[in-house]
Amino acid sequence: MIAVETLLRIAHWSRDLSDDERARAARAVTEKTVQRGAYVCHLGDRLDCWVGNVDGLLKLSTVARNGKAMTFAGIAAGGWFGEGSLIKNEPRRYDVIALRDTRLALLDKPTFLWLYENSAAFNRFLVGHFNERLSQFMAQVEFERTLNATERLARNIAWLFNPVFYPGVGSHLRISQEEIGLLSGLSRQSANQSLRLLEDAGLIVVDAGGITVRNIRGLERFES
Repeated sequence: MIAVETLLRIAHWSRDLSDDERARAARAVTEKTVQRGAYVCHLGDRLDCWVGNVDGLLKLSTVARNGKAMTFAGIAAGGWFGEGSLIKNEPRRYDVIALRDTRLALLDKPTFLWLYENSAAFNRFLVGHFNERLSQFMAQVEFERTLNATERLARNIAWLFNPVFYPGVGSHLRISQEEIGLLSGLSRQSANQSLRLLEDAGLIVVDAGGITVRNIRGLERFES
């Protein structure tokens, strides 16, 4: 259980709920911390909660039968995931790994389903969330097939600034070059080279604390 004020701070989807819906959701949320490198869940797990990233960085990924690893998405602070598995009552279709020490918020499954069945505001949120996530996964398939390393990295950075997933994200993201490489399937050295190209193109500024985006549309359309 957390305070309603805390829910409003960590869960942007709660802001349009009614007072009663918001209070019910706050009572059903617990928090936990996972260490860097730990699995939040494995492919095939059945979890009993909807998961939000309060503070940290997560990677949604899987390994194909041929041994090739594929990253579906990075989840920055403020992002929520796993709603499809709860609604369809099916096992998770990907691994979720913490790329740094990460604090999670867990909304229990009965309350998630109650909101899904009773709250118009929550359903409006889910429709927008599903549409954006589908676009992201379809784009990721295109990235893997048609884009080079720097172009893929540019798109992956842009998704971390997506206003649907992260309202109010601003222009700066705390992230290391190693973490960017892990999200993009690149070595740290390759990620560093790609970041320099994007910086030379005037799209980003890289500093010790992370990345500042100067041109989000340019990242989404970058071609080298």
